[in-house]
Amino acid sequence: MTNTYSFKDAIIFAIHNEVEAYEFYRDAGKKITSDRNLADTFEELAVEEQKHRDFLQDYLDGDMPDFQLNDFDDYHVSEGVEKPKLTTNMKFVEAVALAMKKEEEAMNMYKKLAASSANDQQKELFLDLSRMEEMHKVKLEKIYVNAAYVEVW
Repeated sequence: MTNTYSFKDAIIFAIHNEVEAYEFYRDAGKKITSDRNLADTFEELAVEEQKHRDFLQDYLDGDMPDFQLNDFDDYHVSEGVEKPKLTTNMKFVEAVALAMKKEEEAMNMYKKLAASSANDQQKELFLDLSRMEEMHKVKLEKIYVNAAYVEVW
């Protein structure tokens, strides 16, 4: 059985996901009081998620903004890391791992939506959103590797 959703429904769904991600990072940044760098990282991620939401809202409103994504390498670090729970006293590396896993989940969700979409425009949008989330994941993976494996340096 095929479910039919409008393109508008798909965009609204994506907007809700970006709002949830924004709220997670905003709240996490407020809860992490022991490490200013970590709080700042979460605040930066919240701003990025808000930009995604704004992008999607503009798209929904018919004002399709142009954007380009730079190439980057994904070493898939997050796939080998377990997702920790958010706590107020979590270590920096745990918080980065949590954020990294959340970005991985969002990336995979958009990939699945693209794969299940019969509409080419919708598929392209979801692939672009997946790529944006992957960019965040890769950024967090770099931070994670530098924090988790300091003995290598």
